Amino acid sequence: MAQQRALPQSKETLLQSYNKRLKDDVKSIMDNFTEIIKTAKIEDETQVSRATQGEQDNYEMHVRAANIVRAGESLMKLVSDLKQFLILNDFPSVNEAIDQRNQQLRALQEECDRKLITLRDEISIDLYELEEEYYSSSSSLCEANDLPLCEAYWRLDLDTDTADGLSAPLLASPEPSAGPLPAAAPSHSHASGPGPTEHA
Repeated sequence: MAQQRALPQSKETLLQSYNKRLKDDVKSIMDNFTEIIKTAKIEDETQVSRATQGEQDNYEMHVRAANIVRAGESLMKLVSDLKQFLILNDFPSVNEAIDQRNQQLRALQEECDRKLITLRDEISIDLYELEEEYYSSSSSLCEANDLPLCEAYWRLDLDTDTADGLSAPLLASPEPSAGPLPAAAPSHSHASGPGPTEHA
């Protein structure tokens, strides 16, 4: 709790006036409310008629209710004046509240930074493990005949040349036959007319 500091004479006088206003307004509210309760009490017969007494009591209640309202408005004005006084003159308390708020925000910022750093480290470790698992699984699934693209084309060209070299001798050498090829029989045209016939 902050130590009480000595106020200037003008401020001390102002605070005393605030205190006096507070006591007066509260006393006015209490007195008027008490009198209203007393007025509501039914009394015995008096020299004044009941109608006249009722009108008098009604008027007195209105007046005392107005006094209570006035005292309440004075208290609200007093609260506003006290707020203004604190805002304009109580610099140490305002500075202390600002410092406390700054400390709270700094502590919150440090906590957030620690959590972010911890999260970053955990994510980096998990990412490293996932990369190792991915590359190890990829290398194990890779088959032995999986080749780079250029080497695959080179082997394809080599296989094509080999197939062409093997098929060329087969086309050059004819198959051996059992005898001479038979001569083709001459064809006769019906338009040329009758000719000599062959005898078997």
